[in-house]
Amino acid sequence: VDHLRQVLLVLRKNHLFANVDKCTFCVDNVIFLGFVVSKNGVHVDPEKIKAIQEWPIPTNVSEVRRFHGLASFYRCFVPNFSTLASPLNELVKKDVVFLWQENHNFAFQELKQKLTQAAVLALPNFTKTFELECDASGIGIGVVLLQGGHRIGYFNEKLHGAALNYPTYDKDLYALVRALQTWEHYLMTKEFVIHSDHESLKYLRAKVN
Repeated sequence: VDHLRQVLLVLRKNHLFANVDKCTFCVDNVIFLGFVVSKNGVHVDPEKIKAIQEWPIPTNVSEVRRFHGLASFYRCFVPNFSTLASPLNELVKKDVVFLWQENHNFAFQELKQKLTQAAVLALPNFTKTFELECDASGIGIGVVLLQGGHRIGYFNEKLHGAALNYPTYDKDLYALVRALQTWEHYLMTKEFVIHSDHESLKYLRAKVN
C-alpha cells in the first residue's frame, strides 16, 4: 500500500494519468512485458517458457533469427548467454549458407534448457550494497549483479575484433566497464563491491603505481 501511495503521488505531482481499466491492484504478482514480478523477484512468463520449450528446430535463417530474438529478450537470466548463442549468431551472418550442424543444435538445445530452467532474479534493494562478479573467457565477458548472494541479473557479451586479443586483465577491466554502463542506474549513486580475478587486479594496481 505504501508503494502504491508513492506511485500515485508521483503521478499526481507530474500531472500524469493512469487508465483504471488497465491497472491491477493488491495482487501477489503481475505479468509485465513478458516477466512475472512478485515480492520474491522476477522470472520468465510461463507462457514464454512454454513457447520456448515447444520451439521446433529451425529450418532456415529467418527461424533462427526469431528464436534468437526471443532468447535474447531473456538473456539477463542466462549466464554466458553470448558464448552459448555464438554458433547461432554465426549462422545468420550475411552471405553464410544455412547449414544446420551439431554445434548449432547444441547451442539451440542448451539455450532452450537454460531459459526454461531460469532461476528467479531478486529485486534490487537500494538500502543494501550491490556487488559485481566479473569474468572473462577467450571469446566473451560475463558479469553478475548481486546483493547478499542473491542474483539480480546477468550481463554477457561476445568479444569481437581486437578485443579478442586483449590480455585477461584487460578483458576483466572491459567487463567491469560494460557492467557499469549497463547498470549505471543501480551503481552510480552509492559504493559497490567488485569481485574479480585477484591476479588481474594486482597487475592493474601495479600498472597504476
